[in-house]
Amino acid sequence: MPDRFRWSCAAIILCLASATGISQTAPVPTELKLPSACGELRLTALTENSIRVRCGDASAEQTTELIFTARVPSVAASIGSDARSSWIQTSKVKVVVDKRSGDIQFLDSKGKVLTEEVAGARQLTAAAGSSGPLKTAEVQYLLQPGEHIYGSGQFQDGYLDIARLPRKLVQLNTQISIPFFLSSRGYGILWHNYGMTELNPPANHLVLTETGGGASQVVDVTTSSGTQQQMRGGKQFTGALEVAKEGDYGFVLDSGRAMTDRYHLSVDSKAVFNLENRWLPGSTSGIVHLTAGKHQLAVDANADDHPFIDWGPTENKTVLRSPDARQIDYTVFAGNADQVIGSYRKLTGAAPLFPEWAFGFIQCRERYHSSDEIIDTIQQFRKDNLPLDLIVQDWQYWGKYGWNAMRFDEAHYPDPAALVKQIHDLNARLMVSVWSRFDPASDVGKLFAEKKYFIPGTTWVDFFNPDAANLYWQNFSKRMLSLGIDAWWLDATEPENDDLHNRTVYAGSGDEYRLAYPLYVTKTVYEGSRKDAPDKRVMILSRSAFLGEQRYSVSTWSGDIGNDWDTLRRQVTAGLDYAASGMPYWTTDTGGFFRPGKGQYTDPAYHERFIRWLEFSTFSPLMRVHGYMTNTEPWNYGPSMVEQQRKLLNLRYELLPYIYSQAANVTLSGGTIMRPLVMDFAGDPRALEQKYEYMFGPAFLVAPVLEAGVTQAHVYAPASKGGWFDWWTGQPVASGAEAMLDAPVGKIPLLVRAGSIVPLDPVQQYVGEKKNMPLELRIYPGADGTFTLYDDDGLTYGYERGQSSQVALTWNDKAGTLALGARRGSYPNMPAQRQMHVRLLRNKQWSEKDITYTGRPVTIRF
Repeated sequence: MPDRFRWSCAAIILCLASATGISQTAPVPTELKLPSACGELRLTALTENSIRVRCGDASAEQTTELIFTARVPSVAASIGSDARSSWIQTSKVKVVVDKRSGDIQFLDSKGKVLTEEVAGARQLTAAAGSSGPLKTAEVQYLLQPGEHIYGSGQFQDGYLDIARLPRKLVQLNTQISIPFFLSSRGYGILWHNYGMTELNPPANHLVLTETGGGASQVVDVTTSSGTQQQMRGGKQFTGALEVAKEGDYGFVLDSGRAMTDRYHLSVDSKAVFNLENRWLPGSTSGIVHLTAGKHQLAVDANADDHPFIDWGPTENKTVLRSPDARQIDYTVFAGNADQVIGSYRKLTGAAPLFPEWAFGFIQCRERYHSSDEIIDTIQQFRKDNLPLDLIVQDWQYWGKYGWNAMRFDEAHYPDPAALVKQIHDLNARLMVSVWSRFDPASDVGKLFAEKKYFIPGTTWVDFFNPDAANLYWQNFSKRMLSLGIDAWWLDATEPENDDLHNRTVYAGSGDEYRLAYPLYVTKTVYEGSRKDAPDKRVMILSRSAFLGEQRYSVSTWSGDIGNDWDTLRRQVTAGLDYAASGMPYWTTDTGGFFRPGKGQYTDPAYHERFIRWLEFSTFSPLMRVHGYMTNTEPWNYGPSMVEQQRKLLNLRYELLPYIYSQAANVTLSGGTIMRPLVMDFAGDPRALEQKYEYMFGPAFLVAPVLEAGVTQAHVYAPASKGGWFDWWTGQPVASGAEAMLDAPVGKIPLLVRAGSIVPLDPVQQYVGEKKNMPLELRIYPGADGTFTLYDDDGLTYGYERGQSSQVALTWNDKAGTLALGARRGSYPNMPAQRQMHVRLLRNKQWSEKDITYTGRPVTIRF
């Protein structure tokens, strides 16, 4: 069928539907269809700034759409063709297909090339001898000079800019795979496949030779059966490779197992990877500069490992390959980072607003052993004036009833419902760990075993089976939700150890759905909660995530990590890449999960590291402490540590009006709180070179201290109108230059952008304690600025029914005026008025004015 006829038909169908007023049960997208070497090529306009590309047999598509589930209106788009090309375009993006080669180019509204496919590199191939629906899908995109790429989820390899970096996207403890990529050139790519995906896979495979053994050691590890001791030994392997040309080479070190405990690779006796932890993903990757010639490689591995290395030269392209796909399927988004992620959330679902208390402090340890321990801990927090809103009961509370029995052992938790009430009476909340697997001998486990609702060969619930998911929720609701528990820790939602690989699930091949399991688990709990407790906000902490999971009220954390400085550095890049993947909420085990034993309580070196970690956590979307076999409460570390932690907790609680307003922006506008610098300074090359600096909302530049002994820190202040201010001193800091800031332990290097309006609460011990106390508004001059102050009841879904208030704050720098707009909206029991203490920074001094805001517009002049 000629191209001209194809696009004309699509356009005619669209026009007829509009002109005749045909009633549509779903939006009718504008779609361009063309023949292609990989099958029928379909380009669909999804939003003003996004086009979806699919190639293959349309009848072989997944029958269930897991990612683009939100209903969005049809977007105005046009289709055209000339002698050389066919195209589809909206007001924000144009996609051009070369008629001769079939290659695709993506342009913005001004005609600038955003990205383009590498000529002839779009491929859909079947494995030799295979007649099934699953094929290998691959697309390659050219990288432009100076382009930086971010995203792909949360990884522990220490990279932030992943341009040219190889990564293997599978779900594992400490690793979350989100096939979404954000470019510094103003676009994003969503790779629409549910199976394992390879990013920039190297072409060469090196088999290593075992050359010797290593020392063995006994370690305590967390397993799906509880804490166990394991004997872990070591082996040495060697190999050699030769390169013809000096340059950068991508390396993937694969242990040959799903999980390992060490990455030790040296090239010519120089360490390339050097990390140990009791649980590590089976592979890691990096970029190594090699000279021309031969190179000797050595790997120190776990005794159970069978390591190999994939390697190859880095190239100016981004390669995406999925070996278990039905078709080529990806979407390109045009625009800056907020526009890209906002459009992604529009298509995949908004992130619901957590309860306000979720943004306070979360106290956790492995683990509390009784109701009395939990109550005693909260009471001590209150006695020591240490703010706290949420306390977490980790695993094994089920005791004699068996693994994840969804039941508390009465020997230590005699009345769980009464425990929840006691916690609430202390103005705190309770989160409880619930898993996706059962002891098959437990009461609830027997139900699933009898009905064959486990993934074959495992005790993981087959959430792909709607009947299994329904039975899971029925028991969850009856046994757990009914107790009044406030939040849910869904552990090991990967599932653990890549257990979908080479298995069959209800939906079909486990490999086809290898990344999607956490989406099904969190969907079950979120939708069940909304049904059975319809006006109680859901908060879920999940160890894994997939595309679209933000719509199920989920935050993730970075898994069972170690506690050294290198691990802390890796958490910063892991969290920033996760945010660049379109996922808004993330936290880490502050202080590390695996900790240095009893010595941690008195070790000054660990105390310094812990406080630096807590500084970083203060400026993370959620603030949470955790630790394996550790009493993590502040008083266990001595009076000095209590005081240092109190100062940081107080700062977090002062910032809650700012943080909660940013959370509302996440929900209402698709915003991002923890922001890699590409989000705000994509045009500043020096900003894009910073691995560890980031923005926390629109006002704060955060530069965590990530090594020992630091008292002063070099901080790059990106180019920004009006410059910056040191949060601690009020000292002006020039933009587009590096500044030296004082950074004693307990004071994280922190800049505030000129033009910022920062609302602050008085210090309080829990969210809502001082709801009607005066609100401070700090103004940092040098540029005009705006801020939307948001509030609601903090607990219910009334905001979805319009029950919230928003006040637009506008700073006019030239006029020296702060305008508070008329309050928009209201909610039950909203205070009729609020005292405002307005402070303007001038020459490192504060000019101050007090007003009573009644909801009517008011302007304050300085």
